[in-house]
Amino acid sequence: MKTEVILAEDLKKIGPVFGQLSFQDHEQIVFCNDKDTGLKAIIGIHDTTLGPALGGTRMWQYNNEQDALNDVLRLSRGMSFKSAITGLNLGGGKAVIIGDAKTQKTPELMLKFGEFVHSLGGRYITAEDVGMTTGDMDLVRKVTPYVTGISEQNGGAGNPSPITAYGTFMGMKASAKYAFGSDNLENKVVYVQGIGNVGEALVEHLSNEGAKVFISDINHERLQQVRDTYSVEIYSGDNLYKEQMDIYAPCALGATLNDHSIEQLKAKIIAGAANNQLADEDTHAKMLREKGIVYAPDFLINAGGIINVYAELENYGKQEIIRKTENIYTTTLEILQKAEKEDITTHKAALTIAQSRIDARKIEKA
Repeated sequence: MKTEVILAEDLKKIGPVFGQLSFQDHEQIVFCNDKDTGLKAIIGIHDTTLGPALGGTRMWQYNNEQDALNDVLRLSRGMSFKSAITGLNLGGGKAVIIGDAKTQKTPELMLKFGEFVHSLGGRYITAEDVGMTTGDMDLVRKVTPYVTGISEQNGGAGNPSPITAYGTFMGMKASAKYAFGSDNLENKVVYVQGIGNVGEALVEHLSNEGAKVFISDINHERLQQVRDTYSVEIYSGDNLYKEQMDIYAPCALGATLNDHSIEQLKAKIIAGAANNQLADEDTHAKMLREKGIVYAPDFLINAGGIINVYAELENYGKQEIIRKTENIYTTTLEILQKAEKEDITTHKAALTIAQSRIDARKIEKA
């Protein structure tokens, strides 16, 4: 028998997987590869204590495969806590497809991805995320029932982005109530970073309430379109973190709250739809607390999307979707007050509540 020796320097080249900070108690990671369609995807199942792992699929041109893995690990873990704190009987999962959604996504690729989802037998249920549409989910539905976020004409709840934005708006108003004594956002200065489908819908809510909205995005054409539609201002500076504002709303990719940005940040409240806003959960949550900035935990206030797609599994209608989403306001206030009372960060307060629900279910099952 031949024994293969792996040298220490070779291990360093491979890099840790189980040892990653993001890899915290994940149950299963699936690497999907198909030469014919060019599919390269990773499915992360974090925890199925409360139910099947549900989470969207993101298609993104990552710098490397390690970045893609790290993203799916962080996102799937966040979905576990999002479902738990929202009271849904779901676990946490997420998928990423490595590639440019504008140039590399094909019907064949989506169907092949659906086959991989189906092979998991319902442990993971997918939905749309960055780079995906309800039309893509309709395609996936052709090869597996384990998909939500399909179009309304095909019996689904439709695009979850407007509900995600509405939940974020509810969390923002609750944060304003806590910080300012009123949840009225009229004349409040709000910087929205990222105006994709969710960001634009949030801008609409803010504009309707009379907030002074500044928008930022890498897509200049979209900036102009949103500006003209909602009469808001495009941020033309080179560092929005140093600007005076009442509320910072990150709605693009994660990790915008880091050593560099927090040191400069002048916002009184952070409430946005992006996932994993804290580059390091403990360190940066504490930094925000020390600066007196109210942070609305992202996995709570952006939960409207999962509430929307969960409706397809539980067969409840739009009225119940709105009711559950509006409850984000109450939960946000409770968490902000809990953090103050217990002298802990708001992130830890939210995480504690979510984890306690998961732990209680584990005891029931034992």
